[in-house]
This record gives sequence, structure tokens and C-alpha cells, in this order.
Amino acid sequence: MYKFYHKLRLDSSAIYSYHTDMHNKNTDNKIALVAGALDLPFFTRDALRRAGWDVFIVGLKNFVNPKLNPDLTVRLGGAGRAIREFRRRGIHKLVFVGSLGHPNLSDLRPDLWTFMTLLKIMKHQRGYDSMAVALNKVLEKQGFEILAAQDLAPELAFETAGVQTRAKPTKSDMQNIERAIEVSHTIGIADIGASVVVDKQVIAVEAAEGTAKMLERVVDMRKNKKKTSGVFAKMTKPGQDLRIDIPAIGVDTVDAVSAAHLRGIVVNTKTCFVVNKPAVIKRANELGIFILALDE
Repeated sequence: MYKFYHKLRLDSSAIYSYHTDMHNKNTDNKIALVAGALDLPFFTRDALRRAGWDVFIVGLKNFVNPKLNPDLTVRLGGAGRAIREFRRRGIHKLVFVGSLGHPNLSDLRPDLWTFMTLLKIMKHQRGYDSMAVALNKVLEKQGFEILAAQDLAPELAFETAGVQTRAKPTKSDMQNIERAIEVSHTIGIADIGASVVVDKQVIAVEAAEGTAKMLERVVDMRKNKKKTSGVFAKMTKPGQDLRIDIPAIGVDTVDAVSAAHLRGIVVNTKTCFVVNKPAVIKRANELGIFILALDE
């Protein structure tokens, strides 16, 4: 009888261990993709799935493209519902991608979880980056792990340094590039923006309006320019939390740079999303724009 009981205990322990291991295996590859606007969430979703992740998509209302077919859609201020769903599904890993633009007041109306979180975040507010860091800390204290999409799917960025296009920077371009990097570093430290346009002098820097609006200003400013010169740089800010809202370029960026009569684009390797990389390189080659990726 003792031997039977002892064997039963061993078998039960083995079964418990097996189910525990299976539960861990089943949840280790679960991840929530919190998706904002534009096309980056599509490429991130596909890259994560190719890498073996079980992706649960949370779309932010009035931002996410409905064609992404999110599993759950919540208001920007309604994060509590998403948090409850993550816990119910055993999801502990989160990744954030996509633009947020300018939310409506109804989007910002906070539920209880969001309200309490905002109180904690506002204590640390000095700029966008400090708010992102504070949000990550709040989520981590609640048992979530915030991951960087570009770390999970390196193909979303330029993985190696160097010129990525047929067109290459000239000696004059390199002088503009050096100046652009210097200015980017300065505005980045101050948490002002990530983008700058330089043509011997600083033509524009990104502020609250975002990169696209900044480039629109430059296009308008230089619409009658005959000669092509100058560079657009979009660099990672010093100390930036690269898990939320890292820089990104796309085909529209290449088109705007060409329309502004600029010669090229400068970004960081590994820390700047390239939305639809083959299409970006193809378009740059068509327009004679160089793209230079630099290690930090």
C-alpha cells in the first residue's frame, strides 16, 4: 500500500511538473503588440510571428488601422481593460509600436487604472522620453516586461552600418552629416526632437509637430531651390528608452526628402525602424537619395 501511495505521489508530481512546464512553454512566447497608427504595426506583427511569437494585438482606438484586425481595441485612456485582458490570457510581455499623433479628448478620458498610472507618471514629467520611462517603470512594477520590437525582430531596422543605397554621400555631404549629428545630439539631450535638416546651416529641427510636419515646412521653404544639397538626419536621442517610440523612416520620408531638394538621409543602425525596408531602398535609388546608417 505504501509503495502504491508513494508511486501515486511521484506520478502526481510528474504530472504537475509536466503541466507547469507546458504552461511556461505556452506563455513564454506570448506577447501583446500595442499598436498605434500607420504601417509599422503591420510589419512588426509579421516579423514577430515569423520569429515564433504568439502575438495578441491591442489597437488604440482612432489610431490603429482597422485592417490590422486587432484582437482588442481600447481608447488611449482605457488601458485598464487591456491590462485585465493581458492578465487573463497570461501575457506578461509587451511591445509598443505606431504613431499616436494628436488624440481627441474622448480618447484621453482615463479609466481608473489609467488615472492612477497618470498620477505616477506626471511626477516624473520633463519631456516625452521621461514620461515613457515612467510608464515603463509602472508597467514593470505590475509584473509586465516591456520589450523593444527592434530587438525581437532586428530586420525592422538597418542591421549593419554604411551606405544602404546606390547614391553615396560626397565630401560636402559628410560635412553636413557631421553637423546634423552634432545638432541631433544637442536637441536629443534636451528631449526636444529626433530630427534635423542641415544644409551648411541648420534649416529645421523637429519639435512637438513631429518629423512629417517638420519636413513639410522644409519642402515649402525650399520649393524654388534649383540645386540639391543638404541632409535630413533622424537620430536616436541620448539616453532614450528604446522600447517605446523609437525613430522611424518610410517611403514617405524618402519622398519628402527628395521634394525638399535634400541629398540624403542619416539614421542609426538597430535603433531606427525602416518601415518596409525593401520599398524604402528602392524608392531612394529611384530618386537618387542616399541613406547612411551609422552605429551609435
